[in-house]
Amino acid sequence: MKISEQWVREWVNPSLTSDELAEKLTMSGLEVESVSPVAEKFSNVIVGQILTFEKHPQADRLNICLVNVGDNKLSIVCGAKNVREEMKVAVATEGAKLPHLTIEKTEIRGVASQGMLCSLKDLGLADESTGLQELPIDAPLGAAVWDYLHLSDQILDINITPNRGDCLSVLGLSKEIVALTGAKLNSIATKKIKPLLSDTLAVEVQAQVECPRYVGRVIKGIKADALTPIWIQERLRRSGIRSISPVVDVMNYVMLELGQPMHAFDLSKIKDGICVRTANKGESLLLLDGNTADLTKDTLIIADREKPLAIAGVMGGMDSGVTLLTQDIFLESAYFNSATIAKAVRFYHFNSESSQRYERGIDPDIQHLAIERATELLLPIVGGKAGPIVERMNEDALPHKPVISLRKARIAKFLGLEIEDKEIISILERLEFECKKTKEGWSVTVPTRRPDIALEVDLIEEIVRIYGFDKVPCHLSTVQLSCAPCPEDKITLNALRHSLCDLGYQEVITYSFIAPELQTLLDPNNTPKSLVNPITSDMVAMRTSLWPGLINTLLYNQNRQQTRIRIFETGLRFLKQQEPTLAGLICGNAYPIQWGIKDRVADFFDLKGDLESLADLSFKPGSHPALHSGQTAMIYHEDQAIGIMGALHPELAQKLDIQGKVYLFELALEPLLKTPIPKAKEISKFPEIRRDLALLIDKAVPVQAISDTIKEVAGTYLREVYVFDIYEGKGITADQKSVALALTLQHSSRTLIDEEIAELMDQIIAALKTRFAAELRG
Repeated sequence: MKISEQWVREWVNPSLTSDELAEKLTMSGLEVESVSPVAEKFSNVIVGQILTFEKHPQADRLNICLVNVGDNKLSIVCGAKNVREEMKVAVATEGAKLPHLTIEKTEIRGVASQGMLCSLKDLGLADESTGLQELPIDAPLGAAVWDYLHLSDQILDINITPNRGDCLSVLGLSKEIVALTGAKLNSIATKKIKPLLSDTLAVEVQAQVECPRYVGRVIKGIKADALTPIWIQERLRRSGIRSISPVVDVMNYVMLELGQPMHAFDLSKIKDGICVRTANKGESLLLLDGNTADLTKDTLIIADREKPLAIAGVMGGMDSGVTLLTQDIFLESAYFNSATIAKAVRFYHFNSESSQRYERGIDPDIQHLAIERATELLLPIVGGKAGPIVERMNEDALPHKPVISLRKARIAKFLGLEIEDKEIISILERLEFECKKTKEGWSVTVPTRRPDIALEVDLIEEIVRIYGFDKVPCHLSTVQLSCAPCPEDKITLNALRHSLCDLGYQEVITYSFIAPELQTLLDPNNTPKSLVNPITSDMVAMRTSLWPGLINTLLYNQNRQQTRIRIFETGLRFLKQQEPTLAGLICGNAYPIQWGIKDRVADFFDLKGDLESLADLSFKPGSHPALHSGQTAMIYHEDQAIGIMGALHPELAQKLDIQGKVYLFELALEPLLKTPIPKAKEISKFPEIRRDLALLIDKAVPVQAISDTIKEVAGTYLREVYVFDIYEGKGITADQKSVALALTLQHSSRTLIDEEIAELMDQIIAALKTRFAAELRG
């Protein structure tokens, strides 16, 4: 929010410099982003009055003006179209220094010009001007324009946080300064305007929850093309608002001064009264900015009996707006529910000074004052007669003053310091909070202009904010620390993440919302839930698998010349219930490029090995629509199916424009976090014996089945069994493979003898032959 410092100081004038005031506000939570002058310095510009003017003999578009500047009369050549006699203007005399220009006596087309008549643009007070800036008729001749316009002023640019909508006005900011400094508030008295008309406009509020208070007034016989006083124009300009017309300018002025957004309708364009309601299906509205809004049934609107007139609290309609020909107006000052306005702003993508204040919450008790202030300012400018104020109110739907219990002990506990009762009461009273002493502290009644105060901690925050964060002492915190129990039968999610990172994976976090098309490609067996209001058109579906997000990340990296990718993610997938899941993929080389290892593309068994290092898992052939048949495995943990892994189907890889082979996995997370409790065993003192088996078996027989059979037959004698060679090719039929296994045998209490070992090996070979038709390879 930009605001004039002079304007604020009319309401409250603490004994602080501009920089000190800015520092005070910033330290209280209202960050002053800049303090800047309202205008670039100029000199020798005075008030003058055009006595006569005549056409330049050598130029049709120029006039020669005789200008009275008080103690002298100057002849000045001017090209402005709005020149007229008796008009008071800013005159830059000979030697005047304007922004980027110095005025010298000169001749224009053979006629001497003793100065320059100035527009606001010439003075550096506007980016664009259509002609000379007319000054009020009572402006004293010869007075310095710099002093007359009070340009020795600063603009405070304050970053108002979303919870402090009460400070989006001169009144609200002044009350904040009063609380911070203890200075006196100079409230500007607003006089009640006595109605000179009996005319009213019928007002019906159907949406009483969304609009619990609506105040209006008819004013007739105005001159809408009158000139807005320069002091109002200047205050609007210094607040970043362009002057438009007297009626609109006064509405904006009151909003800036009191924080109450207002709107003026052309009374002649309202048919049979005002109705505050939600929009009907098919209704639309041409807005003041030229855009047409197609209204939804949730949109709160101001309408007459035939059509919508405005989106409540957001923007008025073009067809009911005030023009320079308007003679009768209807002023609106209303309290709208902040959530309703916020929803409309988000839906229609419109933002305005009014909606910004309504969204953050305005004072529900200020509507009468605002309409009286607007009438008081407006009538002397545009004339006319005002009717009585009309009000419609639903008291039950209006915010009420909350009463909060504030405990002194809790203040000390939260802030770490003791503040005297006298100081606490002084701070709360300066904030206009009503205090009553209780046994434990105080009962505090919060004014309606502060909707951000609802809890005891909010009051404590206010106290320390006004007391001063810089006064809070620094000290080391003390806390009772204890070791949290760590169950031995579980591993933490962080440990699992670190294990994958140690294997060279990088963790990613992707959106839970994905494109329906990608969801269908990667998980066609599950129908996702769709969002009612998606962020974008490609984030509509709630993911039923983590694979779409990982594939998007893969593509993003491949498009940036990253060829070796190993990523994983932990998160929720949304099936019938939310399921915590671990998923990942690998693509590219098995190892980073280096001189010590030959380049090799990662394959199915690289991924399988990584997963086996996480937990005691087993694998069985499986199938999935997104994976390559024959390179897909179901994953089991303690005989429970917990996931799947495999190679991305080549057709899918081609559709998605993926380079190289991709291997994916997805596991239910909870079973992975369970682990058997370690049990200690005595290490045998007796020697280990190794025996090797080279078997010819059918290609279809999985090696895991061979290994399981050996473990079953060998029992406790077997310490370890592993494959050290698989061979297919010359000397072996096409439907067979040769598998070489190493068996490590050991007894815990004695040395095994050759006869026992030979007998055990015979039993193992017999079992393998019976179950798998395995033969010893010669």
